[in-house]
Amino acid sequence: MVRLTADLIWKSPHFFNAIKERELDLRGNKIAVIENIGATEDQFDTIDLSDNEIVKLENFPYLNRLGTLLINNNRITRINPNIGEFLPKLHTLVLTNNRLVNLVEIDPLASLQKLQFLSLLDNTITKKPNYRLYVIYKLKPLRLLDFKKVKQKERAEAERLFASKEAEEEAKKIPPKTFSPGEVQELSLSDNSKVEQAPKVAPTLEQITAIKAAIVNSQTLEEVARLEKALKLGQIPEEFMNLGKETNIASGDAAGDQMDTDGQNQNQENEAQDKEQNDDAEQMET
Repeated sequence: MVRLTADLIWKSPHFFNAIKERELDLRGNKIAVIENIGATEDQFDTIDLSDNEIVKLENFPYLNRLGTLLINNNRITRINPNIGEFLPKLHTLVLTNNRLVNLVEIDPLASLQKLQFLSLLDNTITKKPNYRLYVIYKLKPLRLLDFKKVKQKERAEAERLFASKEAEEEAKKIPPKTFSPGEVQELSLSDNSKVEQAPKVAPTLEQITAIKAAIVNSQTLEEVARLEKALKLGQIPEEFMNLGKETNIASGDAAGDQMDTDGQNQNQENEAQDKEQNDDAEQMET
C-alpha cells in the first residue's frame, strides 16, 4: 500500500489533456485511502485515481474547480453521503469496475448537483432489477449513464416506477441477480469478451500453488480478479494448463531410462550365466 502524500501529489504527472483541461495523474500507485488532496490547491479540472486500491470515496477537501474524477479499477464500496458539499462542480464521475453492490450505495451521488456523466459499469449494482431507472430517478441532472444517453422516456418511466417512497425502498431490498451452479446463463458477448469454460480436469496442487503466487505478484486489479475467480471456480487459467506436464514427462523418461538400464543389466547377467554353464559342460567332456 502507498500513502497519498503531498510529496506524491507534487511529483505525479500533471498536464493539459485532450480537452485542454489541467489534469493530475495519480494512476496505479496502489493508493488505499484518499488523503492530502488539499495539496493540489484546487488547481486541477481533472484528477485520475484509476488503478489503485481505494475502498471509500471520501476525504475530499472543498475543490471548487474539479469537474472530472476518474476512479475506475479500484475497490470502492462506500461513498461519502455529503460528497456534493466538497465537489460542487463535479460533472463527470467514472466508477467503472469497483465493488458497489446495492442501489442504496449510490444515493450519496444525488448530492452532486452538477453530475451529468456517470459510469458504473462492471459493478455488481448493475445487475439489480431496474438499476438504470433507479439511477436516473435519483440523479436528476444525469445526461449519460454507462456511456448511454439518458432518454426522456426513461426519465418518465423512472418517475412512474418510483412514484412512491415504498417503491423506492422496495427496489433497494431486492438482491442483485445471481446464478446457481449449473444454471444456464445467457451471457452478452457484445463486448467481445471471451467466455471462460470450466476445465474437465480439476487443478493440481502444483497449479493451485502457482495461481496463488501469481495473485500475490499481479500488477493489476484485473489480473487479481481474473485469477481469484479461476481459483474460486476450480478453473485452470490457460497459462497454467501445462504446469506439471514437463515434470511428469521428465519423470517418465527417467523411469524409462531406469527400465532400459535394468534390462541391460539383466541381459548381461543372463549372458554370464550361459557362459558359465558352457564352460562347465566343456570341462566335463574333457
